[in-house]
Amino acid sequence: MSRRSEQKQAEREDRLAEEQSFGELGGGPVLFGPDVFGSQTSGKKSAQAKATSDTKRGGRQKAPAKPREPYVPARGWQGAGGGRVGYMDPPTMWRATTVQACGMWPFAAGSGSPMTGVPLGQHLFTGATVCGDPLNWFTRARYISNPSLFMLGMPGLGKSTLINRMLIGLAATGVVPLVLGDLKPDYADTVRALGGQVISIGRGRGGINVLDPGAMGEAAAKIGGEAGEVLKAEAHGRVLNMVAALITIVRGRPMDDHEQSVLSAVLHHLRERTLPGRTVLLPDVLRVLTEGPARVRAVTLDRGDDSRYRDAVDPLHRSLLGILDGPLGDTFASETSTRIDSNASAVCIDISGIGEADTQLTAAAMLAAWSDGLGTVAASHALADAGLAPRRWFFTVLDELWRPLRAASGIVDRIDALTRLNRSLGLGDAKITHTLKDAEALGTDADRAKARGFVERAGMVVCAGLPKTEMVDLGKVVGLSRREIELVSSWSSPPGWGVRGEDEEPPGRGRFLIKVGGRPGIPIKVAITDAERELHNTNTRWTTNEAAIEQAAARAAADVARAAQEGPIPLGFPGDPAPLGVPGDPGFSAVEASAGGWTG
Repeated sequence: MSRRSEQKQAEREDRLAEEQSFGELGGGPVLFGPDVFGSQTSGKKSAQAKATSDTKRGGRQKAPAKPREPYVPARGWQGAGGGRVGYMDPPTMWRATTVQACGMWPFAAGSGSPMTGVPLGQHLFTGATVCGDPLNWFTRARYISNPSLFMLGMPGLGKSTLINRMLIGLAATGVVPLVLGDLKPDYADTVRALGGQVISIGRGRGGINVLDPGAMGEAAAKIGGEAGEVLKAEAHGRVLNMVAALITIVRGRPMDDHEQSVLSAVLHHLRERTLPGRTVLLPDVLRVLTEGPARVRAVTLDRGDDSRYRDAVDPLHRSLLGILDGPLGDTFASETSTRIDSNASAVCIDISGIGEADTQLTAAAMLAAWSDGLGTVAASHALADAGLAPRRWFFTVLDELWRPLRAASGIVDRIDALTRLNRSLGLGDAKITHTLKDAEALGTDADRAKARGFVERAGMVVCAGLPKTEMVDLGKVVGLSRREIELVSSWSSPPGWGVRGEDEEPPGRGRFLIKVGGRPGIPIKVAITDAERELHNTNTRWTTNEAAIEQAAARAAADVARAAQEGPIPLGFPGDPAPLGVPGDPGFSAVEASAGGWTG
C-alpha cells in the first residue's frame, strides 16, 4: 500500500471514530464535526432538544444524557490550522533491568539485540545495548556452535579495542585471558591492570626452554598414578613437536621421520637420567648426541658402526647448533626466564621486542608461546578432572594474524588444530587480521586452504571498515546482504580534508558488524571509557611527550642565559696574539683548554 493510500485510510478511520464517539453520547452522526464545546454544526437536533420533545409526546421524561466532552483525533483536526499529522515517528526504545525500571513494567518494550555476554556497545540504529562474546554465546545463549571469533578490518578502526573490552569483561566473570604472542604490544597494559602476568620474550629480554614440560609436568606430579603418566606422555609429545617445529623453521623444511625417532629417544634418555628439580636444556641434547648412548644408537640402526651413527645424527646435530648459535640466538638455549603462573587471572606473552624483519625468531617465539600456553590449559583441565583444582575457562587472542601465518607453515597447522578442538579444550579464541587476502599470500595451496577455513568455522565474524571488493568476497563465505556490504564499506572512508584536531576520527572508527550464521548482522557503535583509552593506545610512537618537550625547552633557555652571562667567546687559532684567550686569562675557559687551544 502506498503512502497516499495509507494517509486516506487513516483519515477515514479518524472520521469513523469521531462519528462513533458522538453517536454514543446521543448526538447522532456528525456530518461536519463538532466544535471544541461539543455543539453541532449539522442539521441534527441536540441531545437536550430531543429529550424535551420526547417528554411532550410521551409524558415521560428520560434521564438527561451525559455531558459531551471535546474529542480530538489521534492525528489532529483536518484542514488549515487543525494541526493534522501525516506521519508519527515511533518512540525510542530503551533497555533497563526490572530493578531499574520496575515501575514501568509491563509497559517497557524490548528489541532484538542480544543481552548475553560482555557489553560491547549500542545498536547503531535503535540505540539498544548489545552484549556478546564467543564464550557466553556458546555456553549460555547457545547462539553459536563454536566458541571462536574472527575479526577483519582496516588498520586504526578499533579492532584491538573491542577485543580488549572482551578481555576485561570475561576476566570479571572468571575467564582467564591468554594473549600468547603480543606483537605490538596491544594487551600488556590491560593484563597488568587486571592483575595478570606479563612475560617478555626476545633477545636480551627473556627466553623459553622448549624442553621444559612446565605446568603439565607439575600437574602430572600432583595427580600421580595412571592419569599422571598419561599427562607425562602428553607433555613428552608436546616437547617433541616443539623442537621439531624449531628445526623446521631453521631448515625451511620439515624433519625426516628417522630424525624424529632419534630426537624422541634422546628426550626419553634425558628424562630418565635427569635429577628431580632440574630441567633439560637444548645443550644437553647435543651432549647426548655426541656421546651416543645405546638407546639412541639402537634407533639409528648403526649396528655397531660409528660412521653409520654419525651419518644418521649429524644433520640433526647441525640443525640444533643452528637453533643455539644461529638466527634464533640464545632465546631457547637456557632456562625459562618466567614460567606461566597457572593461577594468574590473565597472561600476556609479549614478543614486541623482536624486530619486524626477524621473521624466524617471531615464528619460533610464537610457536613456543602457544605450546607453553596450551600446555597450561591442558594441565588446568587435568587437575580439575582429578578434583585438585576448580574448573577454569580460557580465552586466547591472536592479533595481527598475518604475521605468524607468513612466518612459518607450522603455525598454520597449530591454529588450524586449535579452531577444530577448542570446544573440547574449554577454550575460546579470537583471531584478528586485516583482510581475507592475508590468507592468499601464504606459500602453499594447503596453507591457504587452511587459513580460509578459519573464517568458515568461526562462530562469530566481526567486520570493521573494509573496501567493497573485500566485502563482496567475504559475503561469499558468511552471507552478507547488499545493504550490509554497503554499510561496512562506508566505514572504510577516511575523514574529510578539512578535518583538523586530534579529536576528529575516521567515520568508521568504533563501528562493527557482528554476523552469526545466516542471521541478519548487528551493527554496533563502541564508545570507550577514559580508563580503556589510557590502557589501549596503539599509536604510542606517534604520541607527543609534552613533559619531555618542556624539559628540553627549559634546558635550552638555561644554556642561552648562561652563555649570555659569560659574555662572547673570542675566535682565533692557537699562536695568534691577543685577543685570543690564554690559560690564566679570564676569557680562557676550561672547555677551551681541554680542546687544545681551539676557541669558538
